[in-house]
Amino acid sequence: MVDVDASAARRALDAAVGDPARLDAAPLVALAAAAPEALDATLRAFTDAHGAAAMPVLDALTAERVDRAVRKAARLSVYRLSQRGVPAPARPAPKPVIERRPERAARAWLSAVDGSGSRALWMLFDGGTAGLSLCSLIVNDEVGVVDAAGGEITKKRLETELATLRASQKLPWLEVEPARALQAVGEALHTHGTLGTSPPAAFQRWERFFAPAEPAALPAGAADPALVERAPSLLELPEMAGWFLDPEGVQADALELLQGRESKLVVSDQIKAEREEAIVDRVVERELGAQARCRWARRLAEMVFVFQSTDRPEQAALAEAAARALADDTRETRVDPFARALARRALEIAGEVALGRLSAAEVSRKPGGP
Repeated sequence: MVDVDASAARRALDAAVGDPARLDAAPLVALAAAAPEALDATLRAFTDAHGAAAMPVLDALTAERVDRAVRKAARLSVYRLSQRGVPAPARPAPKPVIERRPERAARAWLSAVDGSGSRALWMLFDGGTAGLSLCSLIVNDEVGVVDAAGGEITKKRLETELATLRASQKLPWLEVEPARALQAVGEALHTHGTLGTSPPAAFQRWERFFAPAEPAALPAGAADPALVERAPSLLELPEMAGWFLDPEGVQADALELLQGRESKLVVSDQIKAEREEAIVDRVVERELGAQARCRWARRLAEMVFVFQSTDRPEQAALAEAAARALADDTRETRVDPFARALARRALEIAGEVALGRLSAAEVSRKPGGP
């Protein structure tokens, strides 16, 4: 560093006394370019000339933005000055480092499955210091994630919302292990992957918590024939009132059934019954192929869990038997009592729609919310 640079740097230091912010880049560059001995001499002379007034400028030279060599020499000058009884400027206490706990699934709730394969699901995520977040979803076994909502929530608000939901929910609402709810969402995401579709945009804020999962295994093993015969009685339960095939798919069959009943041709009751059974046969074979059988078997398997969780062992046994029967691909669907009950109910409801007694939209089994 030449003398002119040293002089310029010294003048800049002198000018900054009382206002360290006046230090600009040029003198700092000059100081950084000086030999260590020259740099130390410049700062020593500056300190001797100004005493305590030099401390704010020296402290400014220890900032991270300043060249490393200049910072080192400035710290030495600060030390020397402190030995003379001039305290270094107080620095703000470092902010405590708060380790943020990763968000985790803390609690979960599931509804029973409705007749379209949809169910509601809540998951509570605990972010530690970040607080609680509630994810509300509707998932469907045919289309995946149907709807998503939620956000931050307090414990008090959560309990209020739960009480309101239990009072208004048409289907049983159960608290479950988070792993079970994660599996239900994972299966919905697997459905999206199979179909090449995407969940709704509102799901994006939650997707980091979930991963696609293969559907649960179908119920295996022989079904008790007596329980299989009684399984259609499950459709009389309030939570299974909506279990039937989509009426829209059997409209033509329902009209044929109505016409047969209203025909003025004189035929025996046996022939009428045989015609109606033939229509049911046709509907079952057409509407309950292999994939549909699997879906209904899994829906029944979920209801086994619901019945067990609500202390109804008899209904759980009937649902399990029906699930096993539908999952057994060696059995003819056409003769399965539960499958025929689903078809009969669909035909009756489609007939009510045709007669104008029910709205088609009201009874549609298209995937949606429970």
